[in-house]
Amino acid sequence: MENIKFEQDFEIEHLDQTILLAKKQLSHARLSSQEKKEAIVSSKKGTSEENTRSISNLWMSQNFHDLVELSQNINAISDKISEYEMDVKKILMLEKMIKTPYFARIDFKFDDEDDFEKVYIGVSSLIEEKTNEMYVYDWRSPLASVFYRFGIGRAFYEAPAGKIEGEVKLKRQYEIKNGKLEYFFDADVEIVDEFLRKLLSQNASSKMKSIVETIQKEQDMIIRDIKMDLIMVQGVAGSGKTSVALHRAAYLMYHGLTSNLTFNNIVIISPNTIFEQYISNVLPELGEDHINSVKFEDIIYMTTNYNNIQTKNQLLESLLLPNSSDYSNIRKKSMEFKGSSQFVEILKRFIDDIPYSFMEFKDVYYNGKIISKRELLKTKVINDKNISHLSMRLENLEHFILEFVHEEQKERIIKLKKYVAKNPVHVFEVEEAARMLSIHESTDLIKKIRQITELNILNLYKKLFSNKKYFYKLAKDIELPDCIEEILDYTNKELINDFLLYDDALALAYLHLKVHVCNEFNDIKQVVIDEAQDYYPIHFEILNLLFPKSSRYTVLGDINQTIGKQVNLSLYEQIRGILNKKSSTLITMEKSYRSTNEILEYSTRFLDEDFKVTSFGRNGNMPEVYTAPSVDALDEMIINEINVCIEMNYQSVALICKTERDSILLYERLKSKVNIKLINEDTEDLYGTIVFPIYMSKGLEFDAVIICDVDDGHYKDDEDKKLLYIASTRALHRLNLFYTGRISKLLK
Repeated sequence: MENIKFEQDFEIEHLDQTILLAKKQLSHARLSSQEKKEAIVSSKKGTSEENTRSISNLWMSQNFHDLVELSQNINAISDKISEYEMDVKKILMLEKMIKTPYFARIDFKFDDEDDFEKVYIGVSSLIEEKTNEMYVYDWRSPLASVFYRFGIGRAFYEAPAGKIEGEVKLKRQYEIKNGKLEYFFDADVEIVDEFLRKLLSQNASSKMKSIVETIQKEQDMIIRDIKMDLIMVQGVAGSGKTSVALHRAAYLMYHGLTSNLTFNNIVIISPNTIFEQYISNVLPELGEDHINSVKFEDIIYMTTNYNNIQTKNQLLESLLLPNSSDYSNIRKKSMEFKGSSQFVEILKRFIDDIPYSFMEFKDVYYNGKIISKRELLKTKVINDKNISHLSMRLENLEHFILEFVHEEQKERIIKLKKYVAKNPVHVFEVEEAARMLSIHESTDLIKKIRQITELNILNLYKKLFSNKKYFYKLAKDIELPDCIEEILDYTNKELINDFLLYDDALALAYLHLKVHVCNEFNDIKQVVIDEAQDYYPIHFEILNLLFPKSSRYTVLGDINQTIGKQVNLSLYEQIRGILNKKSSTLITMEKSYRSTNEILEYSTRFLDEDFKVTSFGRNGNMPEVYTAPSVDALDEMIINEINVCIEMNYQSVALICKTERDSILLYERLKSKVNIKLINEDTEDLYGTIVFPIYMSKGLEFDAVIICDVDDGHYKDDEDKKLLYIASTRALHRLNLFYTGRISKLLK
């Protein structure tokens, strides 16, 4: 007991010292930021006054030194602003540290030393600047990895200088709230399950939280991997794939300080807007700026400047609606084909063939003679193999023609002067009139040239399908689906409209990126792709073109959470081949940390028997399936279930329907009887009782889940099994299913 009391007193004293140091640094940072803020305001005011006096004459050659001085002043202000922003960031970090300075400690002895060092680990580092004593180590530091990967005994970590070995004598975890030590305990082998179980038993939040206190060994190995250019993670629902990816992004920014890797160099490809909002707090919690996040629709808009397209959610809604089997089947087949590597190869051949089959080269006339024959122009475009992008070759062609025009212009001006001089109206303004005529001629000529050099990609894409004979010629020796005739007819019919279906919009984006040069994302060095199982080869081909300078990819997926198509583990081999990185690995995460044992056990009935899922081991109630004799009775049962969840103090209750149409119908029936929200793409708050379709629930979690309409009309085939798996694994603590009519055979 005395030893426990001693340890407790020691920890309280150490916590107080740490907080005191953080408060001192916070006070200094606030003072420094205020001084910088005042200096910035003063400098801006001075620069503004100087501008007022001299800006009108600044561009005269004799005032060059004034221009240099003004530029230096502006740069100085910019530097001060950067320093001020760093102070603000430090203030936010220290304010958080005062509330919770650290969450763990290891006692580690280096092999070449005699004493054990007490290593405290937190979200950010804290150092006494005068003595260089480390009060808190950042969780991303090399030494901190020992906490996540080893128990008591021999341990090592990888440092920039190489492998560092030593011994761990103690592993301790803390619960600190608002600067007060709630409790601590020691762990022998790894992070104590009870601590993790306690955290997982808490209610869900409207935003994803960081997991630095509970990172598991297998997760830490993914987070800290800097050797692999391509990391692919096949993880079961609730295994923490997304959390790991975001913590990996934070780690890469920490590790990349020397290479200036910032949040602007990383992008996450997100499945939908709700998911973007859901993960938006993780990196700020870790002291980093939130990284850029884009949906594939955003990519299509940016690359094509075409906004009238079907979204991925609209596609999924059309595929999942009942009583549309024929339409749904051809939609699936069309998406499957146009998303395939085979279709990408056809598009590549199509691009190569555009100068041969779809560009009308004409002789170019100027000054009364041919300055460039059509054969020469065509040959120049076709044979310029050093330039891969067709648009650049056409741009070079335009410059090539205009050089000839420039050579002829002097002679042309002379002819125009003679012509103008014969007209008595212009006798006193011959020079000006001749030049105006020359400008008009040049403008008309450029318009004619650009009829050759400017391509309408959408019109060209339509031509690919309008001539079946031509399509089959391009597709020679390429394996085509049995229903290719139906796909061609269906596509030709749909392309008449201005509204582009999702698969055609993807093809258009690919063509734009292959034809035109895109430098907008050259700063991106790291790409994170979530829900990769829902993407097709063409998606990854587009990403490869969009982010040419990206050295690393982190790809997260779960083949059991696929919607609208069938995939298996060969997906990751396809990704490996398309992204074509020097080093790559596929990591499997089989343990789920989200749901209770009972919910996880229930959800696995929707998986193939040979698919392995292990539970972390948290107990709860077994899910139940409830039937009602009528829709009205069903609504009353669902309302009763909602009230039970509220009485159990659950903060988030999700009513998950198969489609958006089902969600709207249920919402309209219940909205006057219970407090409920209908979720759409723009929703940010996932608290309370909400209703939405399964495909919008990807990556999210809720205290309780109610799966509605599990009848045989809604859920009947293997693809529906995956929908039920997705829906059931959204639940943390409670899961129940409801239906009227005949129960789905998938639940029997």
